[in-house]
Amino acid sequence: MSQQPSGIHHLAFMAGDIKKHIAFFSEVMGCPLVALFDMHGVPGGLHAFLRMNEHSYFSIVQLPDVDKIPIKLGETHAGNGALPSAAGTLQHLAFRADTVEDLIAMRDRIRSHGVNVIGPIDHGMCQSIYFAGPDHMTLEVATATGGIDPRLWIDPAVLAKAGIDDAEAERFKAPAPYTGPSPVPQPAYAEDKPHMAYPKDAYLKMLAIPDEMLTAGASYAEPPVKAHA
Repeated sequence: MSQQPSGIHHLAFMAGDIKKHIAFFSEVMGCPLVALFDMHGVPGGLHAFLRMNEHSYFSIVQLPDVDKIPIKLGETHAGNGALPSAAGTLQHLAFRADTVEDLIAMRDRIRSHGVNVIGPIDHGMCQSIYFAGPDHMTLEVATATGGIDPRLWIDPAVLAKAGIDDAEAERFKAPAPYTGPSPVPQPAYAEDKPHMAYPKDAYLKMLAIPDEMLTAGASYAEPPVKAHA
């Protein structure tokens, strides 16, 4: 039983115009559209999924009036892989290619749609190409021939810059497994922990609901289109 993520199930990006994003990630990036439905429990929301492989998807969310929210480079978006954006925002997204040949094929496909692509650039641990997506997305495709050896790629000088001491570095390189009981009850609300942005009263009520009741009451398991006999 694994206690760490096995990969990415889906990445979700906001869109003011979901069709524009679907067209880009389908036609330019080659990801087939596999789901498009009213977003579960979110009035006015649309939710799309495009397949990267049998385990990973690219997701797009459209909500009312998102197109009226301004994009501010340096705040909401970085604009390229070397520029800042607000803490907690996605600075850039790197897709994976299996081989250098696949990376070049991706570059050629993207360029064939009139989208400029920079690279490949060799970073030692991977080779990458860089380009932009809809709504100022900063995108990358990267490929690596093997895993990353932490003995070569964790720089002691940069650990110091990050404020990580030797003991912390050892913990971070080998996270301790959880060996306690299951299920673990919902912990008490603590202001210093990360929290989702719900109204506090509603959020506390959600946290007080037993897991089984929340699963039963908030799940949407049926697809929107009935299966053909």
